[in-house]
Amino acid sequence: MKVSELSGVKEIARRANVSIATVDRVLHNRTGVAQKTKEKILSIIKEMDYKPNILAKRLASKRVYKFGILIPKECSEAEYWNAPVSGIQEALSEFGDFGVDLRYYFFDRDDRESFLAKSDELLKKHIDGVIVAPIFLNETKDFAAKCTEKRIQFVFIESQVPSVHPLSYIGQDIIQSGRVVAHLCKYLIQPKDEILVLNVAKEKDISNHLEEKIRGFEQFFIDTSYQCSIKSFNVEIADDEEITAFMEDYLNHQQPKLIYVTNSRAYLVAKYLKDRGLNHIKLVGNGYHTRNIDFLKEGYIDFLICQKPLEQGYKAFLALYEYFIAKRKVIKLQYMPIDCNQGKLHIL
Repeated sequence: MKVSELSGVKEIARRANVSIATVDRVLHNRTGVAQKTKEKILSIIKEMDYKPNILAKRLASKRVYKFGILIPKECSEAEYWNAPVSGIQEALSEFGDFGVDLRYYFFDRDDRESFLAKSDELLKKHIDGVIVAPIFLNETKDFAAKCTEKRIQFVFIESQVPSVHPLSYIGQDIIQSGRVVAHLCKYLIQPKDEILVLNVAKEKDISNHLEEKIRGFEQFFIDTSYQCSIKSFNVEIADDEEITAFMEDYLNHQQPKLIYVTNSRAYLVAKYLKDRGLNHIKLVGNGYHTRNIDFLKEGYIDFLICQKPLEQGYKAFLALYEYFIAKRKVIKLQYMPIDCNQGKLHIL
């Protein structure tokens, strides 16, 4: 069975228990490899029917492709974004010999002007392809249009943008994600219970992404006999006191049995529930933020949902590699499996 060049070098190295650099020396008949090791590698190459054509072409062309990374910078509020960066760097460390220059453009996920400034900075460079986290809907649409005009290929991770067609999208099937979350919530509530769905943001996030997720969430309960009452709110906050004020006002008039926070700020609601001793209200959140995990362990968050951000970054780099270097057709939609944690229980 033939394997792709991309996975091949790594797999050969794994099977031979040597470094990728050692495999590269054997592939190019360079010195510095023991004869016994060389024979072992050559045997594995033959067994895999591996043809290193791509690397040979890249060495001959000497072309260096410039890839840009336009995603939020890591901070206490956005530590999630360190994972896709790690995935991109992992891919770069494996395939950097193919001639790639990687440039990072980090923006503040709560500041549209920061996104605009970094996207403009990127567009002034000679970039071939870019990996984008489309946090802001309209601004990302404008950026994508400029990329198309400049013939820059772009890959979206985490979120999709309506009517925009990237080289590849790597993330959740948004509606299906909402349905999966609802299915998990079913085990925490009773039929006809009230559910509160919150998007807690410092500035309004990409609206379509959240609306689609909520639509899938609501559709699940419509399709079942649970007939729950679901109320959804986008809560824009500047500090922790504002989420406290919202919760105080809401709970004075309503009695939800479960709260679902659609983004990574479930810890803010968990802190409120803990401080008020409201153990009877179940809480489900998104993202393996450190504070989310702490509240999960304490029992104030019942489920956490995530979509393998490290693998998203790796696959995004892979998409650009496939298009520019391997010259192969890129998969347009690459849906990630949903990762869920309930205390020590791990569900894929």
